[in-house]
Amino acid sequence: MDAEYQRYDGRSAKGIADELVDVYARVYDVPPYVADPFFSVDSFRARLEAAFDTEGFETVTARQDGRIVGYVHGATLPADKPWWTSLGDRRPAWLRDLAEARGVFWLRELMVLPELQNRGLGRQIHDTVIAGRAESVTTLTCIVDNQPAHDAYLRWGYTIMGRIKHAPESPVYDAMYLPSR
Repeated sequence: MDAEYQRYDGRSAKGIADELVDVYARVYDVPPYVADPFFSVDSFRARLEAAFDTEGFETVTARQDGRIVGYVHGATLPADKPWWTSLGDRRPAWLRDLAEARGVFWLRELMVLPELQNRGLGRQIHDTVIAGRAESVTTLTCIVDNQPAHDAYLRWGYTIMGRIKHAPESPVYDAMYLPSR
């Protein structure tokens, strides 16, 4: 898939926030997300804008013909993040220590426009962001009922640590990590 990839830090990503939100709106405009307030465009925009100022924030976009067709964003995982600490001893000790040392990348969102899914673009965006990170391990959370994404992460080498909720109103997620590269 021919795409142009570009990295943005938190400050520069603010300049493309509307484009990022537009992609989100298209990707999540399907059941069961469309009617769920947790997945509303306004709720996502608030989470995205709050993330811009987090330590190590980065977005990698994929563009075709000048428009964003997919992207990933994430940041250095705060060792005290509630979803992370809720896993307790289900996190390997070495991984807890690595998070304390700011050595874990938290992949917060990965999305590709519906018409371009299942063509390898998501994997390419994923690999591009990870290749440029200083952290040696990547963690993410995936909705347990999102079978295509869930299966992809497992194929890509992720290991499930346990189930979490980001908020009382959120769905259940599997917390996963990708071992050192």
